[in-house]
Amino acid sequence: MKTYAEINEKIASGSAVVLNAEEVSDYVDRKGLSAAAKEIDVVTTATFGPMCSSSCFLNFGQSIPKIRITEAWIDDVPAYSGLAAVDMFMGASQLRSNDSANMYYPGDFRFGGGHVIEKLVARQELQLFALSYGTDEYPRRELRTMFTIDDLNQAVMVNPRNCYQNYNVATNTSDRPIYTYMGLLKPRMQNLTYSSAGQLSPLLNDPYYETIGIGSAVWLAGSRGHVYFEGTQHSSDVERTDNGVPAEGAGTLALTADMKEMLPEFVRGVSLKGYGVSIALGVGVPIPILNEEILQYTTVRDDEIKAELIDYSYDYPMKSGKVITHLTYGQLKRGEVVVDGNKVEVSSMSSYPKALHIAELLKEEIKSGKFLLSEPMQKLPKNKKIKSMVVREGEGGPVR
Repeated sequence: MKTYAEINEKIASGSAVVLNAEEVSDYVDRKGLSAAAKEIDVVTTATFGPMCSSSCFLNFGQSIPKIRITEAWIDDVPAYSGLAAVDMFMGASQLRSNDSANMYYPGDFRFGGGHVIEKLVARQELQLFALSYGTDEYPRRELRTMFTIDDLNQAVMVNPRNCYQNYNVATNTSDRPIYTYMGLLKPRMQNLTYSSAGQLSPLLNDPYYETIGIGSAVWLAGSRGHVYFEGTQHSSDVERTDNGVPAEGAGTLALTADMKEMLPEFVRGVSLKGYGVSIALGVGVPIPILNEEILQYTTVRDDEIKAELIDYSYDYPMKSGKVITHLTYGQLKRGEVVVDGNKVEVSSMSSYPKALHIAELLKEEIKSGKFLLSEPMQKLPKNKKIKSMVVREGEGGPVR
């Protein structure tokens, strides 16, 4: 029905019709699918929540005399320096040096890689401490300096896995509280936690990856970025409902963007008691309405999206595959559900209001002609299964 070029022409002229994924369902109900598909050019989707598999590459430029950095710390958080002389890598879940972790359980994990990334985007001052063994052309052996993101040549966010397509709901059936990346889970199934924007979530609105693929433009914390590959653990070959919604975690996206263009509001370091550190990010993805089928998928509602309820005290760590039940996001967002006849409180690790705000910001950027769409150069795989690690013994016997 439409092409990317035609939609981009309308965006550039300021005449594109853009709706967010929350409002599009009612619009289609009123107008009818065929009429709405002719009118609507783009539907904006979004999510905001913890995304542990996020990171960045930094380039510092050279000092006088020059240094080939072999060990480095940014605000006491180790940075990987096994790259070129002054290139570094920082992962969001990297702990601060000498963090006691869970030695005194549950650990607080007050600062780590995600907080470093937050400070960078907020243009706050950080300290770099670096060491080297010294070479003829890189004689300097030690360096300590203060810097901000504006002192760097490049600061590029490179996230191997964001925007999980659906995700399990967590609970705890044991007799003691447990601390997880899904938050505190009280004993005997007193609470559940989830992490998804549901009907706003990007891949739930494009369940078969018809428009979101490698090269697709995305709004990553306010910076124009793109999908650079399928995300790690992308597992698209799963059971799905009639509307394409996966019954479990499925597709993922690998995203990248310039950190110097990001908005601090959408990049926040996270401390997860008893688990570690992470980062919460805001991501927006536009879906071009090329035909009626694509529009139909964007009308999915929370009551049509089910997620698996998993016991994190045993079934999750032991990969038993057991599912307690399935719950819709409509049920979860009410703050209380009934499981096995018992009322259970529900909380979210992600923020739906922030996701909706992101979808609106992206919508306004598109309507004003500031954000053009990009056609994927390659589609995400639709028949990929996730592999498990096989622990093998070496020739000398079991690895200790």
